[in-house]
Amino acid sequence: MIEDVLPGLYKIELPLPKNPLKSVNCYVIKGSDRNLIIDTGMNRPECKEVMMPALQKLGIDLNRTDLFVTHLHADHFGLTGDLATESSICYFGRAETKIVKGPRHWADLLDYYTANGFPLQVLKESMAKHPGYLYSPSRLVDITEVDDGQVIEVGGYALRCVETPGHSPGHMCLYDEGKKILFSGDHILFDITPNIAHWPEMGDALGDYLNSLDKAGTLEAELVLPAHRSSWHEHKKRIQELKEHHRVRLEEAIAALKQGDKTAYQVAPYITWKIEAKEWKDFPIVQQWFAMGETIAHLIYLLEREKIRKYNEDGLTYYTLA
Repeated sequence: MIEDVLPGLYKIELPLPKNPLKSVNCYVIKGSDRNLIIDTGMNRPECKEVMMPALQKLGIDLNRTDLFVTHLHADHFGLTGDLATESSICYFGRAETKIVKGPRHWADLLDYYTANGFPLQVLKESMAKHPGYLYSPSRLVDITEVDDGQVIEVGGYALRCVETPGHSPGHMCLYDEGKKILFSGDHILFDITPNIAHWPEMGDALGDYLNSLDKAGTLEAELVLPAHRSSWHEHKKRIQELKEHHRVRLEEAIAALKQGDKTAYQVAPYITWKIEAKEWKDFPIVQQWFAMGETIAHLIYLLEREKIRKYNEDGLTYYTLA
């Protein structure tokens, strides 16, 4: 599905079947000389079958098209291998390039989640079904690293890179100050809340995310274009809602520990998750993975602020009230 957003700016909505996200929004800026695709969808047939005809309908010549990836999750990075040509520039945040090129990201996650109480066999099964593991790019394209503050000009748009770590270690938004447009990626979503999970490459994911929300709150935007679901304009109001959402989860984590010391896996069922399953045992195992990561991020946030402590026992990490 193609939507005309503004002159020369289009949204292509790509389906994500059997995924709670439902779809991903990819944006296309059509210029007289070069074009730019912002995020690409997953490397799966359902995305390709919508993306390729849409680009053709828009008259996009991939030999004159560059890519900007907001972050390394497969629903944003997955089709880069199919879209990038020899003449394409693939812009990618410097902080995440190391992870994409590194061989140990998934292995480090496996070790860390196991130490935090995730049963190893369930974890392996969850990892095998993880969309980021299944639908990554067919090949690693040449990456042009970008930094916070760098400006990309295309089709009359002047897009400033705004580094907003939290949802991922080096998540990047794009901001056109003159047109007051913010491409928010997964940093700010309006119909759902971004998953803020612990990464081995990050010390305090939730702390970083809340700081990044404050950073985005300084921007004046009349149109905010997120990577999932609907667009909106009142991003500052949404920022306050997202902060409140995480404040409640932090309270739920503390309430869980008031009932005794726990691993992160044991704390997770005490958190309120917006999912159809009524009990933790009924969660799809991939959703357990995402919930586990977010639980750890909230526990580390509390740990960094000395609200709780941790200790190791029999190879597992336990958390306790300070």
